[in-house]
Amino acid sequence: MPSTPTPFPFDLSDYRIVIAGGSKGIGRSMALAFAASGAAVSICARGQAALDETAKAIAAHGVPVHQQSCNLGNASAIDAYINAAAETLGGIDVLINNASGYGFQDTEEDWAAVFNIDMMAAVRASRAAMPYLEKSSHPSILHTSSIAGMHPRPHMPSYGAMKAALCHYTTSQALALAVKRIRVNAIAPGSIEFEGGMWDRCKREDPTRYAAVLSKIPFGRYGTPEEIAHVALFLASPWAGWITGQILCVDGGQQLT
Repeated sequence: MPSTPTPFPFDLSDYRIVIAGGSKGIGRSMALAFAASGAAVSICARGQAALDETAKAIAAHGVPVHQQSCNLGNASAIDAYINAAAETLGGIDVLINNASGYGFQDTEEDWAAVFNIDMMAAVRASRAAMPYLEKSSHPSILHTSSIAGMHPRPHMPSYGAMKAALCHYTTSQALALAVKRIRVNAIAPGSIEFEGGMWDRCKREDPTRYAAVLSKIPFGRYGTPEEIAHVALFLASPWAGWITGQILCVDGGQQLT
């Protein structure tokens, strides 16, 4: 089991966080971690029920919260969401692009899904948030990539290729925005397990594959969404004030095997 750190050592009470893809899994854990640190939080996703539940959990921390249903594959919907979030929160300090189209097959549909969600949603949300980030005193952008984008793999070619593209975009974007003092980084999670997630389903439906992946994680367990959220807190905080253009793997050593 993961060790439990001192809860939320960062005071981000003057931060306004926008999470594109924030109702489940890693995005939900990020939203709750930032709320616990005192930040105002906006989340979007397509499913209304999960949005409502997560927004209620955020509000329980006593911080301002904004939620909006949004199809992140639609450019105009992204613009509408970012502008509504900024208006409700009074600006944007941190944009987190966390959504995925979860296209794992070599089909036209899967390639289109990951291109529109994993890649272009991040590009479009960044553009829409730029006027607000430029006015922030501590602006940053954080993308959720994956260790799947780090090495060639015989499976999930579309997902891996788009996560690799997102890593490259992170570094290019960081270089372009450094003159504006806007930091850009990415987290590349390893295999993360949570209720209702891909590896939770795999454990039930394909235990042989689940065990095979587990055997390749040196720490001997799958990661948790909270462990990714803790890294997001650090990268958004003043403690990471001179870190930009980095892709941080959070994988229990999975990349080492």
